[in-house]
Amino acid sequence: MGSEMKEFRLDELEAQRAANDGAYLQFLRERHMSAGLYALDRGTVDPQQPHRQDEVYLVVSGRGAITVGTETTAVARGSVVYVPAGTPHKFHHISEDLRMMVVFAPPEG
Repeated sequence: MGSEMKEFRLDELEAQRAANDGAYLQFLRERHMSAGLYALDRGTVDPQQPHRQDEVYLVVSGRGAITVGTETTAVARGSVVYVPAGTPHKFHHISEDLRMMVVFAPPEG
């Protein structure tokens, strides 16, 4: 199986996510990981349940907080948060629309 570079632009991915009217857009799925764009607008409630995969969130824009297990931290552009597989986690107190890239390993779903 040959390997090939894949390149994405966040503004194009965000437009595609918005056009599909969903909070989550998976844009990459490989054997050992997957990646997507996750959006939570100001004042909304994060519906997430724990995942079977390890996750890393990179906040692209916005402001809010995340609780992972019993720990809570503020997040804003440039924040990177690791969530171990099976750990309850929710974004909350979203004061500016959050846009995040999330990487799952192994791939989600």
